[in-house]
Amino acid sequence: MKYIITGSLGNISLPVTQNLLKAGHEVVVISSNPSKKDQIESLGAQAAIGSVQDDAFLETAFQGGDVAYLMVPSDFSLADYGAFQLEVADKYVQAIKASNITRIVLLSSIGSHLRKGAGPIDALGYLEEKLAELPGLQVKILRPSYFFTNLYSQIGLIKHAGIAGSNFGGTDEKLILTDTADIAAVATEELLAPFTAPQTITYIASDERHPQEIAAMLGSAVGKEGTPWVTFSDEDAFNGMKGAGLNDSFAQLYMEMGQALQNGSMQEHYREIGAKPTGNYKLEDFAKGFAAAYAQ
Repeated sequence: MKYIITGSLGNISLPVTQNLLKAGHEVVVISSNPSKKDQIESLGAQAAIGSVQDDAFLETAFQGGDVAYLMVPSDFSLADYGAFQLEVADKYVQAIKASNITRIVLLSSIGSHLRKGAGPIDALGYLEEKLAELPGLQVKILRPSYFFTNLYSQIGLIKHAGIAGSNFGGTDEKLILTDTADIAAVATEELLAPFTAPQTITYIASDERHPQEIAAMLGSAVGKEGTPWVTFSDEDAFNGMKGAGLNDSFAQLYMEMGQALQNGSMQEHYREIGAKPTGNYKLEDFAKGFAAAYAQ
């Protein structure tokens, strides 16, 4: 079986690639970074170096593949990340049409059911819809929840203001959290398992904690007991993200995601179907890594 893997050698794509190679499969890893070529090949995979915005490159890279793992890369240098996401989504669909690939595993996100109003997740909902329109395609949609790694953005607040916070967390709802290792494990399982339906949806979650509990545990891990979670206004959250170095595009998208978390819509479908955390990684585990990063 020949697998096409997008996402270069990121936190999810690298272990997925390693797992597929260990299972005896042929793997092509797409990366925009020429310096990754040797590392990809040292794993035993084939390197396809080029831009996911390049039609001809993507169509060539997808040729001969049996299964494709799709993820939209993140790039904080982009002036309009939302437009980039939609462009990449369209390029993926075009490349699939030009290939003989009929089986896809898509890394989407919790909140993609909304299609609109969840910031950077809206484009993933768009891609879900576009893939569903392709006749004969079997798609496994993976919807991980809020990444633990997003919480590293709290370091500055805790260090300099003694608080954690965002424009969500002001309700009784717990935040559903996911670790990238747990995502990679599920992605591998779905890539290797038979495809039996036109579309399936799998939620991936590692833990559920209220933001106040998150703030208290992260604060305790760095010697700041009793650190509270403060729910900011949208304006303050936007300005805070701008002050932390995010451009207008990313700050706006993440503000919108916070709004969807605050009003409960982002996690509503997960709740409706009774999904539960199945991953092994918990907030206590993340707190250890958070403390190490805080100390640097």
